[in-house]
Formats: sequence, C-alpha cells, structure tokens
Amino acid sequence: MNSKGKLALIAVGGNALITDPRHTRVEDQYKAVVETSRHIAAFIRKGYRVIVTHGNGPQVGFILRRSELARNELHEVPLDSCGADSQGAIGYQLAMALDNEMRGWADKPTVATVITQTLVDKNDPSFQNPTKPIGSFMSEELAMEHKNKDGWNVVEDAGRGWRRVVASPRPLKMFEFEAIKTLLDNGIIVVAAGGGGIPVIEREDGSITGAAAVIDKDLGSSLLAQNLKADFLVISTAVEQVCLNFRKPDEKKLTRVTLSEAKKYMAEGHFAAGSMKPKVQAIIEYLENGGGSALITAPPHIVDAFEGRTGTWFVQDDA
Repeated sequence: MNSKGKLALIAVGGNALITDPRHTRVEDQYKAVVETSRHIAAFIRKGYRVIVTHGNGPQVGFILRRSELARNELHEVPLDSCGADSQGAIGYQLAMALDNEMRGWADKPTVATVITQTLVDKNDPSFQNPTKPIGSFMSEELAMEHKNKDGWNVVEDAGRGWRRVVASPRPLKMFEFEAIKTLLDNGIIVVAAGGGGIPVIEREDGSITGAAAVIDKDLGSSLLAQNLKADFLVISTAVEQVCLNFRKPDEKKLTRVTLSEAKKYMAEGHFAAGSMKPKVQAIIEYLENGGGSALITAPPHIVDAFEGRTGTWFVQDDA
C-alpha cells in the first residue's frame, strides 16, 4: 500500500453508527460501520493514506446505562473507562470492516486501532462549569444521591428528568501521536482518537490519570490532523453538503467556503450547537494552523466530493 500518498483524516460521527432509535444493538451498529467502511475503502483505493477517527457519544451513554442498571450487582464503570471501552469496541469494528472490505487487494494494507489518551488541562474552565449531559435520565432523588455520594454534577434537563453533566475540556496533545505517525508512515491504515481520545490530566508529579470528562471528537480530530500535517480533514456526517439557513425556505447549499467566510458564517449564528457548529469550528482551527483543505459530506459522497461533484469544501483564503 502507498506510504507516500496524500494523508486524509476521516472523522466518523458516533451517531452515524446508529441509523435510528430501533437499531441500536451492536449488530446494527456493525452494519452501519460496514457501510461506512465501504466508502472509506473506495477512497483508499484512489491512493490516499488514511487515518480514521470516530465519535462515541451514544456508545458511552449505553455503557453508563448498563453500569447504572447493574449497580446493585457490580461496580460502576468510571467515565474514562467508558471512553476506553467504546474506543476499543468501535475501533475493532472499523478495523474488521475495513479489513474485510479490502480483502483480495493485491496490495492490501494492514489496519491498526490505537487506543488514544488525550491530555487536557486540569484547570480548564469546563471543569468548574460542566455542561455536557451524559448517561440516562434519573429521578431527582437518585440524582441527589449521586451528587452527595459520588460527587456528580447534576442538572434538571428540560422537564425530562435529571442528568449527570461533565466537563468537555479542550484537547491539548495525544500521548500516542508518535505511534500513530509511525504506523501511517509505514503504509498502515490507522483508527485512533475515538471520541476525541480518553481525557487524562497531569498530576503535580508529572504522572497522568483519567478525568471524568468527554472531549469533542471534532476538536480532537482537528488537533490530530494539525499535528500530522494532514493534507485533508474530512468530517463525515448525515448531510451531503453544509447549508446556510438549514431547513428554511431560503436554504442555501455551500460548495466552497473560505476560512474568512467560515468565520463570518459562524459569527452570524448559521450553525447549530451540538450539530454543525463544532464541525465548522474544528475546521476553522485546522485551517488557521496551516491545514490544507477540509471537507464536510456524508460517507457515500466522499469519493465524489474529491472528484469535485459534491460536498462542502473549506479552503484557505488564498486558495
């Protein structure tokens, strides 16, 4: 396999592995992984080097829920271990699906999954003001029990019940970066930085320990793409193109967006928080730090987008 081709980081959303609320089983998620992997393999066949990252929000929620339901029988699973568990499981599925898809290629590459730890600042403001809901809804009584016994931060969520909220600190560096780079340099397809990486903080003595937090997977993917000097950052999502005035009568599909235009659209509030906004913010940071070009599109359209037929491309102002 080509170890000299242009490098693309492809970020797959955790929600992309769940097609609808009735198909959430592991078997259903694997079917979705197989479909996405088919398109990634077609892209690899074009001669690109590829690293795949992925989200894990729903999967972490499932692990937490199982842990909560079994709390009278078994120990509960800490949040950082939930992230590690989901990285391993989703990475395994992606590696297997990609390997199967490329079976029979004369120059079939190896696929390796790297469980990734991401350093965050223990003084990040989000630790003082956690806002990211995780896990299942609970009664106020159970929420207060967790708050008093386990030190959880809990909030009442829009009349639907109480939920745990955790910090979502900014990613600073990935400890496995050199291993990831070495694998890529040797022509290996890498799956890494699932869920933005497992958040860890540095103690006073320089040792690290897991943090009860979640990292935005798009910001994590952007950081990794910057450090790898990836030629392309590809964020796959549910839509073929990014739109202004999404789902409104004056909706406008975007084909090519410069860095300055992306900042302008962000400031004007065109992109929803928790949806397109973090994706565009991640791309802005990638471009601001010397990135090549970035693409947002749905997995089936990645090859077509690289051939100029669809997708939304984000480029430097002088491109």
